[in-house]
Amino acid sequence: MRETEAGKQTIPYAGRGKPELLAPAGSLEVLRTAVRYGADAVYVGGEAFGLRAKAKNFSPEEMAEGIRFAHARGKKVYVTANILAHNEDLPLARQYFEELGKIGPDALIISDPGIFSIAKETLPDMEIHISTQANNTNYGTYRFWHGLGAKRVVSARELSLQELSEIRQSIPKELEMETFIHGAMCISYSGRCLLSNFFTGRDANRGACTHPCRWNYAVMEESRPGEYLPVYETERGTFLFNSRDLCMIGHIPELLKTGIDSFKIEGRMKTALYVAAVVRTYRRAIDDCLKSEALYKSRMEWYKEEIGKCTTRPFTTGFFFGKPGSDTQIYDSSTYRQEYIYLGTAGEALPGGRFFLEQKNKFSVGETVEIMKPSGENVSAVVEGISDSEGREQESAPHARQSLSVKLSERPERYDILRKKGVSA
Repeated sequence: MRETEAGKQTIPYAGRGKPELLAPAGSLEVLRTAVRYGADAVYVGGEAFGLRAKAKNFSPEEMAEGIRFAHARGKKVYVTANILAHNEDLPLARQYFEELGKIGPDALIISDPGIFSIAKETLPDMEIHISTQANNTNYGTYRFWHGLGAKRVVSARELSLQELSEIRQSIPKELEMETFIHGAMCISYSGRCLLSNFFTGRDANRGACTHPCRWNYAVMEESRPGEYLPVYETERGTFLFNSRDLCMIGHIPELLKTGIDSFKIEGRMKTALYVAAVVRTYRRAIDDCLKSEALYKSRMEWYKEEIGKCTTRPFTTGFFFGKPGSDTQIYDSSTYRQEYIYLGTAGEALPGGRFFLEQKNKFSVGETVEIMKPSGENVSAVVEGISDSEGREQESAPHARQSLSVKLSERPERYDILRKKGVSA
């Protein structure tokens, strides 16, 4: 244990140095946000071989720009290439990795052994992380991948804290362990789901998941076609496979004691507002806990309040404290809770105390909005003026992605997040 300046004992972190906070980014805007709001590293998808085909993903030019932005601030960027490949994917993978080698990410995230082999041949000096899609549930698997040259293994979500601790104690010290601590949970083992492929022909293991685990289901007996049996909990239907979202904000001490090297947030399809709120909250919680458990506990209500402002489902601690029961499912709805609406990210400063904003949701002159600061501060501000790209004043901003000049009673810094309370239309 280390001692703080006040002489109080800190949480004993069982890993090496300080745990990494790893954030998702589905676009260049979100990457910048994640870095500015406290992420140590960001994981992104390119235009091929990632598992989020619906995400905006990064062109080579955008990826290079994102890597430059992160590296200039001492942060890292990892690129996902974690599909379960078919024959036709293999020749393309070699070409893709050659292109990535010129761009210079810090690591590749891979699940398929064939893709892994091609990456090692093509980029022998590139750091490789083994995706959770590889079903990494025991220390033997970790040792296997380490023997092949992997730098890090991402644990399966189905592991308890005790199992993770046992793995940490049973693998080489130089092999890093990464674990999801926040975000959506898959209903199938480490994300290997066949529902999407079966129902729609879109393969979840190749980046095209339609999330059928969130759909409403009924039961029909074979000899009574068209007759739906009453198995629902409410009149809204039964969502048999709909898991709560993972949230470990209240258990940072336990995570630190386990020796996890990288705390991972799920959500490459999330908005900049979501990423900013989650990353900022975990950044503060981790740093507070490393200083003093008493300090961490004293700020618990703030952590929970800020996490609750995100677009989210009800929360669960997943498998960390044992196998989940029926209370980890959401049976009556598949919808999110949304307490705050994302208005946009503050752009460059303009004359007259204004700033550029690409608007995301409607807001109006006279409304009170909130400026989210990376420091954790939330600043209330009144909208004093809105004008379009031609300088014409307008009373509201109803059109998504409109380029605006905005004036608030408090001027935000560039990349600050703007939000307002309420339910999005």
